Amino acid sequence: MYFANNLRLLRLRKKLSQEELATQLNITRSSLSAYENNTAEPSLGTLIAIADHFKLSLDKFIRTDLTKLPEMVLQELEKGYDIDLSGNKLRILACTVDKLQNENIELVPEKARAGYATGYSDPDFIKVLPTFNLPFLSKEKKYRTFCISGDSMPPVKHGSYVTGEYVQNWQSIKSGYPYIVVSKDEGIVFKIINNRIKENKTLQLISTNKLYEPYEIDIRNVLEVWKFVNYISNDFSEPEKTNLEEAIYHIQQEVKQIKNTLRNKS
Repeated sequence: MYFANNLRLLRLRKKLSQEELATQLNITRSSLSAYENNTAEPSLGTLIAIADHFKLSLDKFIRTDLTKLPEMVLQELEKGYDIDLSGNKLRILACTVDKLQNENIELVPEKARAGYATGYSDPDFIKVLPTFNLPFLSKEKKYRTFCISGDSMPPVKHGSYVTGEYVQNWQSIKSGYPYIVVSKDEGIVFKIINNRIKENKTLQLISTNKLYEPYEIDIRNVLEVWKFVNYISNDFSEPEKTNLEEAIYHIQQEVKQIKNTLRNKS
């Protein structure tokens, strides 16, 4: 249990003395000191009151070592946001609807990318995004389109628009599939994912461009995950063939020539 260390950490982050916090909690300073030094345990009622005071779930207060969390995660917790450290909690998604109350597909253009990691849950931020609809997509699911930056995911090129289906339960992420991941540190990235939440609470992100090495991201830094559905690109240039594709093409041509030769002889 991490209650004692967490209590001391949260008090110091609020720059409160033991006397000041004890007064706010309506307990004695000596009791608070004993809790922080782990020489006494509070009653269940006091434990709940302390957790409520810091806007933190009782489970996280006891079971999570807050001293190991990134600063951004701690700030979110202190604001009262119940950060998901496992990947399977119910999430509330800010979205918009059309005149018929059908959910729009919001478009996150290049100019909005930088602010999305902080505005993703703000209805005022989301409602100013451009919106559209794709009639061939299910109305039972939520979609959003993101402008992709960089050259790490060919054939999807820089400036393409990738549409993703919202993933509510991160435990359901399938390894080997492409997803759009929104995180505090990196913002919006489009990658192939290996789901390692159960093993070490991370997602491994892999590029289709072999020049980029795979890397892991802590699930506690993840804000949203969207499963790849399709993409739109203005680049209609002929795709470059890989060595394998070239080899297959030449084999097909040779087989075709052999068939034609046999027909001509018969």
